[in-house]
Amino acid sequence: MIDFLVIGGGIAGVSAGARLSHLGHVVLLERETGLGYHASGRSAAMFEETYGLPSTIALNRASKSYHMEANGGVLSPRGLMIVGSEGDDEQFEAELAVMGMEEVGLDGGRALLPILGGATARVGHRPDAWDIDTDRLIQNFASEVRANGGEVRTGHEVSAIARTTHGWEVTTGDEVLSARNIVNAAGAWVDVIAGLAGIVPLGVTPYRRSMARLPAPGGHDVSHWPMVMGLREAWYAKPDAGALLVSPADEDAAEPHDAWADDMVLAEGLARYEAHVTEPVTRLLSNWAGLRTFAPDRNLVLGPDPIDPSFIWSACQGGYGIQTSPAASALIADLVAGRPPELDPEMVARLRPERLR
Repeated sequence: MIDFLVIGGGIAGVSAGARLSHLGHVVLLERETGLGYHASGRSAAMFEETYGLPSTIALNRASKSYHMEANGGVLSPRGLMIVGSEGDDEQFEAELAVMGMEEVGLDGGRALLPILGGATARVGHRPDAWDIDTDRLIQNFASEVRANGGEVRTGHEVSAIARTTHGWEVTTGDEVLSARNIVNAAGAWVDVIAGLAGIVPLGVTPYRRSMARLPAPGGHDVSHWPMVMGLREAWYAKPDAGALLVSPADEDAAEPHDAWADDMVLAEGLARYEAHVTEPVTRLLSNWAGLRTFAPDRNLVLGPDPIDPSFIWSACQGGYGIQTSPAASALIADLVAGRPPELDPEMVARLRPERLR
């Protein structure tokens, strides 16, 4: 009998599995051949404390020390910049205040990002934003599962789930596994897994987010450039291993699937980026898309289902799952163990599945 059967090998699943492995035997099942295949492996992976709803920001701040210290830390300095055009003063100043940035002027912006120009009229910057080594973070959590006697199984798709008097029976391939608890961490497929288990779905919506990888603009060394965002997050760009990632920051509702970028959406986003820089986009190295999954109220969903507490949610991370994972997974373990969470009770209430029932 498995204590916690985790379905999903993205950051939601491996982090929850790691924390729960201190409470019992964990087996994690991932349908794909590797961990972090879908949204977790296609993220811009930034740690920025003020990004998200209040409950997300609380999780960000509670996660910071883990990201910086655990197993040597997974953060490296990046910095964050926002750019505005003429006539965008009100929106620019609002975002500058919310994100705690300093206005540095166009010359100051060019000192940090030499290709800045075009329609750019105002520039904000804050140095305390970091890249997250996503692969290292996922492997840290997976290693914690194994160190506590748990198992991480890739290439295992769940095809059936049945409630029993003692817990659950989960079919994967030719094998039927018995578990006391199920952890639903299936990303865009969380409502599908809930349906298999006879649990009321949350009503989640997956949204596509596309990305293009460009050669370093103008042959520049981009390694020390900050991440830069347009106002209202209309686009963003971020250095990546000698190249530049640019996203249209699209948010198009989709069914759960192995997502790909829409060419027209990508072209429109690249045009918004080009309007603020001096180097045109001449070619792409590659492009891809991921699905960011949200609950109806856009808060994460963490903890036991109120109707059947043996069905535990680690779901609806949206674009925040990687940076919130240390605190989100700790909250799940606290709720399962009956321990008082470290987060403020009001924030916990916004994250628990009860608010959607």
